[in-house]
Amino acid sequence: MIRSAPDTVEGERERQQECVKEPLHIPGAIQPYGVLLTMDPTTFEVVQVSENCAAVLGADVQAVLGQSLDALVGPAAAGELRDVLAGTGTAVNPVVVDVGGRRCDAIIHRSSGLVVLEFEPAGDPVAGGPIPAIYAAIQRLSACESVEELRAATAFEIRRVTGYDHVMLYHFHPDGHGEIVGEDVVDGAHSYLGLHFPASDIPSQARRLYLGKASHMIVTSEYAPAHLIPAANPRTGQPIDLSAAVLRSVSPHHLHFMRNMGQAATLSLSLVFDGALIGMVTCSHRTPHRVPYIYRQAFEILAKQVALQLSAMTEIERLKRQLQIHSIREQLVERLVTGEAPVQALLQGSPTILDLLPANGVVVSLDRQTFSLGDAPSAASAAAAVDLLAADWSRLPFVSDSLGVDHAALARIVPSCAGLVMLPFGGRGGYVTWFRGEVAQGVNWLGDQSPDNRDTPLSPRNSFSQWRSSVSGRSLPWDALELEETKELLRDLDSALLRRAESKLAHLGFHDPLTGLPNRRWLMDRLDGLLALGTNSPSIAVLFIDLDKFKLVNDSLGHEIGDLVLVASGERIVSAIRGQDRVARLGGDEFIVVCSDADAARARVVADRIVHAFRRPFDLAGQHVVMTVSVGVSAAGIGVKAADVLREADAAMYRAKQGGGNQTMR
Repeated sequence: MIRSAPDTVEGERERQQECVKEPLHIPGAIQPYGVLLTMDPTTFEVVQVSENCAAVLGADVQAVLGQSLDALVGPAAAGELRDVLAGTGTAVNPVVVDVGGRRCDAIIHRSSGLVVLEFEPAGDPVAGGPIPAIYAAIQRLSACESVEELRAATAFEIRRVTGYDHVMLYHFHPDGHGEIVGEDVVDGAHSYLGLHFPASDIPSQARRLYLGKASHMIVTSEYAPAHLIPAANPRTGQPIDLSAAVLRSVSPHHLHFMRNMGQAATLSLSLVFDGALIGMVTCSHRTPHRVPYIYRQAFEILAKQVALQLSAMTEIERLKRQLQIHSIREQLVERLVTGEAPVQALLQGSPTILDLLPANGVVVSLDRQTFSLGDAPSAASAAAAVDLLAADWSRLPFVSDSLGVDHAALARIVPSCAGLVMLPFGGRGGYVTWFRGEVAQGVNWLGDQSPDNRDTPLSPRNSFSQWRSSVSGRSLPWDALELEETKELLRDLDSALLRRAESKLAHLGFHDPLTGLPNRRWLMDRLDGLLALGTNSPSIAVLFIDLDKFKLVNDSLGHEIGDLVLVASGERIVSAIRGQDRVARLGGDEFIVVCSDADAARARVVADRIVHAFRRPFDLAGQHVVMTVSVGVSAAGIGVKAADVLREADAAMYRAKQGGGNQTMR
């Protein structure tokens, strides 16, 4: 990925800020190859008209203002236009009409509380129109097997069907700057393939227009705008929004830009997928050039097909890469699951964690020891870098491909590195840190981006000859898919470490000999471990369970029955909880449930199930024993001590018991 243009092109940020102020959607004027008028939506009488109306309608402004739609185009055409506006029947834009002795395409839509009607010269009737050519182009494009092939073929096919001299396919990078990724030109024309251009060439408000309207045509870059009369919307006193108008006049800066590029006419087709402008097709001509409306509609269909196909191909390529990366992760996880030590699983054999997230070197920090692989900084430097980042837990995970910009203090510790990723695992104390060296990056731009190539800091470039810039102090960017799979691996490592810790506790005899459930020591370690996992740990809650009137059972039926009640109670609690929850016997007639991935509301549901489960009597050694429970619920937050969580749950249980027992309290 190329770095953001504001970081590499002088004055780009200022141009973007200035460009966004230009109200492109309300120019108050149109391109004069057609006529635009606005009408009252109730009476369909003209309330605004472009000053060039006489050339097309055969009547001057004053004669047109106040006329009805029926009078302008005749009752039949007026009825059809109303149907288009209403979206009823099969009527669609354009409607062919005769006005002022001319055959015109009439295009109608609503905007700013008015009806907008545009007239432009109709295309010559051709059998089949543009559909056969578009269909054939789509058939050929559907055979493309890669994104690169599709981009090149798209430029070729669109130049073939549009008749323009030069067709370029733009791709927009995440930072907003563009790249020319496909091109087809007439012989002898200058090629711009592979060149980049800053985001200010197509500013954000222009992109919104391209997102809302699939095509935009400029017949000649030398036109004089035809202004609307009156200038303001009679209903609001404000300029009318011409975002959806085919004749909308464009920015003078854009016309200047076109002339500097040697473009007399252009047609832009938007490439939109899933509500996002992913690119554009720009057609240009060295002389004035107009394409009839119905042809532009057909080209819009072709552009939509291309956008769908490009997006599908891009997603397929992404999924293939994701599967490859996921396969590496699965191999590493398998080694962890089979009992291999974490450091060995990550750094030794094949694959290693450097295959999952490529870098010059990697360091694993665990139990205050560091282990490295590849060209990593010295142990002392790596440890200092880890300590610096670990001291500010809020910045983790840390990802940078420009340490000098993102963390100057860290850059001084590891001066040989331009990029660094640090991810925590296993609680506060386990970290994996990747290091990348500087990689000089060169970018070929569409025109010299320096101030010398502009008349003013905000004006278009004068020359568009290739210009190369270089960027230093940066590493290769970190791939989002690789980063996400790596984070998943460390979550798997957390789980593996936790499972091993649980197994170790079991072997040490951290279980209650009567019920077979984990005991207080296991419980405290479990809670401390979960609470120490920080951001890698799901939310947890604790249920404190006390058997109601257990002493009465013990005193009346004896300790043997009492012990059976305790064992059966433990089993009944286990049967009522979820698979991820764990039960421990705290002592006496008290049990604890640790609910993983549960907030207070979810824990309350589990607690109520436990209370309900005890409403069935126990049949033990011939004795019919009725037993109920009181349950207290406490949600545990990150950084809270286990003893505090248990204390809160105990207090909640006590409130439940004071209220008569056989219930849950929080």
